[in-house]
Amino acid sequence: MKKIAVFASGGGTDFQSIIDANAREQFCEIEYLVASKPEIGAIDRAKKNAINTLVYDKTTETKEAFYARVASILKNAGVEYVVLAGWLLVVPASFIKEFENAVINVHPSLIPSFCGMGYYGLRVHKAAIEYGVKLSGATVHFVEADVDGGAIIMQRSVPVEPDDTPESLQARILKVEHVMLPECVKLLCKGKVRKIGRTVYIDD
Repeated sequence: MKKIAVFASGGGTDFQSIIDANAREQFCEIEYLVASKPEIGAIDRAKKNAINTLVYDKTTETKEAFYARVASILKNAGVEYVVLAGWLLVVPASFIKEFENAVINVHPSLIPSFCGMGYYGLRVHKAAIEYGVKLSGATVHFVEADVDGGAIIMQRSVPVEPDDTPESLQARILKVEHVMLPECVKLLCKGKVRKIGRTVYIDD
């Protein structure tokens, strides 16, 4: 069974969606949670599920040293896929090279809209509402050095309602993320995702 590591920066609801789906279907081993700071909700979720945790503490370690340390630990543990589930630190090219075509991310918009540097959290939904789009949604994509620029694995749309706030739109899109992200992890771990250039194929 494939081993994965999940990276999270907040409460960890996307992380929990993977834990719950895997408990039902057993498609991977969640070997590590990697947390971008101490004392976030995702760490509590990892503890409750006996998942190893690695934490970045900017007061004691540089980002470069952190990513190098994490890459070494994950490689030694046999981790094959890295899942960014609400991860707010830019991933350096050196780390991506260690897990080439094996790092995926979930982003709360229909890429290429409202993505890239500066688009995270409620900022994404605020921008979508201010632009006046009728549809937003979520995207799972491969991670490359270009932020949010990797090949798209799966997308799901969500209507934007006239009275939406960034918070209400976020809540509705999160529900889609919690279904789509575990599905993509399952497909990856079962060897059903093929990437050729910028085109991703899902095999039956």
